[in-house]
Amino acid sequence: MRLALRPRSRQTDEELMAVVVSGSERAFAELYRRYARRMEGFFAIRTANPEEAADLVQELFMRLWAARRNYEKGRAVAPWLFTLAYNLVRNAWRHEDVATAYAEEAARADESEEETASLHLDRDTFDRALAETLVTLTPDERTLFALRFEEDLALADIAAVMAIPVGTVKSRLHHLMSKLRKKLKAYE
Repeated sequence: MRLALRPRSRQTDEELMAVVVSGSERAFAELYRRYARRMEGFFAIRTANPEEAADLVQELFMRLWAARRNYEKGRAVAPWLFTLAYNLVRNAWRHEDVATAYAEEAARADESEEETASLHLDRDTFDRALAETLVTLTPDERTLFALRFEEDLALADIAAVMAIPVGTVKSRLHHLMSKLRKKLKAYE
């Protein structure tokens, strides 16, 4: 097979996935190397728990291996992986008391806010305020934010990951940005 002759590091994700479909553990290891850290960040933001994020990365790649034959040849790998990841984290939310975890995180954010006597409009302060604000968003809003602004996915890819129409993605992004502008108004 021609794909197997190219060095793995030079193959596109789609070429690697085509080799993974045939059972190549080396190609799978290369995909893991390319995406594990990114997926861990994706999960960490959604779970607010680094250990759970690491567990979800392992689960994601175990599922990828198990579902490799379901991969549609030529389909972009990144959106497919994010779809698997999004579904995995949604399942995790169903099994946990997420509202309690986010309430605790918001309370910690409020405490740190009270300790800050004045606003310093520097990047670190804004980043902290943004992180505190993101914690207050719904899980779908955080996912939308991450896919668009952290992972820089196209609207069509976000729609595919979240299984919603592109128009809905646009509408939700508009509402999300309005919400963020209101909450972060002090930083304009």
